[in-house]
Amino acid sequence: MAGRIRDEDIAAVRERSDIAEVIGEHVQLRNAGGGNLKGICPFHDEKSPSLSVSPSRGLFHCFGCSAGGDVIRFVERIEHLSFSEAVESLASRAGIQLRYADGGPGTHRQSGQRARLIEAHTVAAAFYQEQLASPEAQPARDFLTGRGFDAAASNQFGCGYAPSGWDSLTKHLLGRGFAPAELTLAGLSRESGRGSLIDRFHRRLLWPIKDVGGEVVGFGARRIHDDDKIEAKYLNTPETPIYKKSQLLYGMDVAKREIARQRQAVIVEGYTDVMACHLAGVTTAVATCGTAFGGEHVNVIRRLWSSNSAEEAQATTKVIFTFDGDAAGMKAAERAFKDEQKFLAQTFVAIDPAGNDPCDLRQSGGDPAVRALIESNVPMLRFMLGTIIKRFDVDTVEGRVAALNLTVPLVAQIKDPSHRFEYARELAKLSGVPNPDEILNRVRGMARAGESQQRPQPPAPVQAGSVPGVPPRVGQAEREVIKAALQLPEVVAEQFDQLGPQAFLTAVHQQLQAAIAAAGGAAAGKTGPAWVERVSEHLPPDSEARAAVNALAVEPLRSGADAQSRYAEAMVVNLAEQVVAREVAQLKSRVQRLDAVGDAEEQGRLFGQLMQLEQRRRALRSKAIGDAS
Repeated sequence: MAGRIRDEDIAAVRERSDIAEVIGEHVQLRNAGGGNLKGICPFHDEKSPSLSVSPSRGLFHCFGCSAGGDVIRFVERIEHLSFSEAVESLASRAGIQLRYADGGPGTHRQSGQRARLIEAHTVAAAFYQEQLASPEAQPARDFLTGRGFDAAASNQFGCGYAPSGWDSLTKHLLGRGFAPAELTLAGLSRESGRGSLIDRFHRRLLWPIKDVGGEVVGFGARRIHDDDKIEAKYLNTPETPIYKKSQLLYGMDVAKREIARQRQAVIVEGYTDVMACHLAGVTTAVATCGTAFGGEHVNVIRRLWSSNSAEEAQATTKVIFTFDGDAAGMKAAERAFKDEQKFLAQTFVAIDPAGNDPCDLRQSGGDPAVRALIESNVPMLRFMLGTIIKRFDVDTVEGRVAALNLTVPLVAQIKDPSHRFEYARELAKLSGVPNPDEILNRVRGMARAGESQQRPQPPAPVQAGSVPGVPPRVGQAEREVIKAALQLPEVVAEQFDQLGPQAFLTAVHQQLQAAIAAAGGAAAGKTGPAWVERVSEHLPPDSEARAAVNALAVEPLRSGADAQSRYAEAMVVNLAEQVVAREVAQLKSRVQRLDAVGDAEEQGRLFGQLMQLEQRRRALRSKAIGDAS
């Protein structure tokens, strides 16, 4: 049975893992002030960045979907791993040797499933790359050189060759300690008709397919022998726990930083096109892996762009599709157009008039020809309108009506009224309609009808700082105090732990105060994810308070970074002063209800308590002012 990773090793993984760097491999982060970063959340579909990352505290939180936690939790969710697998993945990245609580000296624990599958693919990639140098692989090398890729280019992209032996790779991996079940689960081997284990790929040129973090998760295999019994030009790794073709883009591991920096992505159709583009200097090129470009691919790219609004994203980001000039390329363009508005970016199409793809162009015209192709892009909608119009004889009434029935709805979908107006005029010109107002009126009518039929938007998430049911000023003050106890427990411990249960009026804040007390009080805390996790353990799973812990641990305090400690302490003292003020008000109310003659003794006692409370309130107020100054 698998052992439990030692707590001190888990703590070391948290401490030595740069959460901003890990999340930054999946999401483009930008400065959000207060030492925090923000970006588009990868766990739900959104237009404006709701994800907040606090590098100093090692935590993240999304104010849109409430996903949050430390770096381990992020890796768990983004890679679909168990807790142990996420720790192992981060440990490997940080160079930490993990130890297990039930293992003695020299005991080795079997790695988590994902780690094992990744390791098997890494070994397989090295094996295939070595095989490319064998005499048998000469046709594969000829294929590459014939398309303009020398040995250096082949090595750069890790190209390999699957030998003809039925179980060459399988035997190699079994000899490295992998179990048969692991090889079939990874999609590297399969059962033969006789029940024996054989390689999945034979006599094919291979490209290793990597995830966004640069780990090999699968392979694409091209047919290079005429006598190959499998006629499909390309074979890909089947769906596995680590290979999800709808979420993978070939070349993303090397293109992601430039896609983020240039705010541009170039979508090509094949592995050799990606190679040609990158070698030609188009370093934002990626391609799908054995499937059509779809909505999940859109999300992969969108995460790399962080904008303050959908309008900003639309104005500053650019996606360029390159398609073959044949019928299949046109169908691919139509499929991509269906997802065009999901990008929240300007979308363009680049097609060579002669029908050449980037690889062909590089062979015939060199690197400048590839760059020229990408620079020749035209807006996708203009391309689609022109493509559809060409199918019909618009010189006839029937042809013109049919063409407009397909194109007017496309123009009506444009959200920007000024763009909609210009494209309506352009459509009139393309279709030969002499009066542009005819097209404009149709587009306006269809746009209005579409807007009236739109589904109502879901309610916006509760904004940071708002507390339903409690006056905003009171709720915000309580929120800041809880934030101080979670973010700077060492600073506010003395004052916070003296607050009684009556200090908080909001139910969620009351629960959080109780959880902090159950975790040993702020005096037992130390800034960082471990303290937040300890507090979370004392709250019900999936509760509002459990979600609030991460949000409050990440949300910046309302002060400058250099004054946070003084501000935090002042906020706690101020809340204590408010508690005393409430007690004073209650005592005064009791005094007013007493009979001046019959309750003289009780009245005197209460006056004494009032004097003490007033004195304490003045002391707290002076301290709050001093701490805030």
